[in-house]
Amino acid sequence: MMSDVAVVAAPRARRETARIRRRRDDLWIAISALAAALFALPLAQSSWHGPEVSSVLAIAATAMFAGQRWAIAVIVIAELLLVPTVWPRAFLGPDLATQIAAFGSLIAMVPGVLAMRRAAAALVLVTGWRRTRETCRRFHLVLVALGFIASLLPML
Repeated sequence: MMSDVAVVAAPRARRETARIRRRRDDLWIAISALAAALFALPLAQSSWHGPEVSSVLAIAATAMFAGQRWAIAVIVIAELLLVPTVWPRAFLGPDLATQIAAFGSLIAMVPGVLAMRRAAAALVLVTGWRRTRETCRRFHLVLVALGFIASLLPML
């Protein structure tokens, strides 16, 4: 009798712990995405798409604060699209203030980019594809390719 209660309680406790941990990770990703957007906004005058992507990133971070789990996909895509604007200015910026803002934005993008697998899974659900391991892997590869192309784009 007592063992039945323990068997039922263990999975429920694991689910609750995982939910709390996931919420904490979501909060950290949203905070860092908002910081990346705010650091990138001063670079907007000298970039070709910086203001638009920064505003999309800030709105997606706000949606993530509100508990919308799909926003992780938008955050990762916006951060990948913001890379061509930010990384050249972090290392080749005209003055120290620009370099500090760009470098701060790059550092704030790291948690979002590390959550790329979760973003791929959310993107599968948002686009309406059937969620399988293979589909999530393909979406993840597309996001990695997008990040690679976006980081090489300023050199062209």
